Amino acid sequence: MSEELEGKHGVQSLEVGMSILRAMANGQRSMMLKDIAAAADMPASKAHRYLVSLIRAGLVDQDPMTSRYDLGTFALNLGLVALDRLDRVRLGLSAIAELRDEINQTTALAVWGDGGPVVIRWERPRRPITVNVTTGTALDLLMSAAGRVFAAWMPKKITAPLLAEELKHAPLPPDLKSKAAVEALLAEIRAQGYAATNGQHKVAGVEAAAAPIFNFKNEITMAVLVVGVQGMLDTSPEGNVIQSLKHCAETLSQRLGAHGEPKQP
Repeated sequence: MSEELEGKHGVQSLEVGMSILRAMANGQRSMMLKDIAAAADMPASKAHRYLVSLIRAGLVDQDPMTSRYDLGTFALNLGLVALDRLDRVRLGLSAIAELRDEINQTTALAVWGDGGPVVIRWERPRRPITVNVTTGTALDLLMSAAGRVFAAWMPKKITAPLLAEELKHAPLPPDLKSKAAVEALLAEIRAQGYAATNGQHKVAGVEAAAAPIFNFKNEITMAVLVVGVQGMLDTSPEGNVIQSLKHCAETLSQRLGAHGEPKQP
């Protein structure tokens, strides 16, 4: 093949090798040759030839005791370098801008601060009636969509004292005044993959929904929010707003290395 054609079409052998690495990464454990070949959809003999080269390159290791293959030192180093160069907030800001353009609603990004979720950026939609979000706003756990998302997936040892304080002092709706009711709400949020205030937002006339963003450890790291005027923001599960919100969060989570099931609190 000429150099010009190779430049246009790429290097097929490299792409085959990457399919093997992808199969091993998705396996989330050391694997036998037959399992790697099946996951990469190729004969075992072909997979073995590529594994030999990948071992030489440091991308794969083989345990001499079990004959199982796993990602090698160089592959791990590549992953660490990529993670070190990844700016989660920069990616989050780009994501909420794209989501705002898609659904034409106020969007925002929240991270976990010293005492709970904090809004670090918001994007204004192109519509006459909007809800403004103040950057730096600290959010309640039970009366905000982002707070509910963090409460659902953050470790309980972190959220338990804050939830107890809100249960004791915050003006909560009647159906959220017990620990059992809160646990039921958080379980429902984990099951559906997002949270909505459903008329219970701390600010009257405001409606909001939020979805979690997970990192490569499958731990919640940020939340994407959609905020609007109550009665004008459709937060039904199958509606365009919620579907776009969840897709945005899932895409960003994948970009940050999340895989498999989120870590439970």
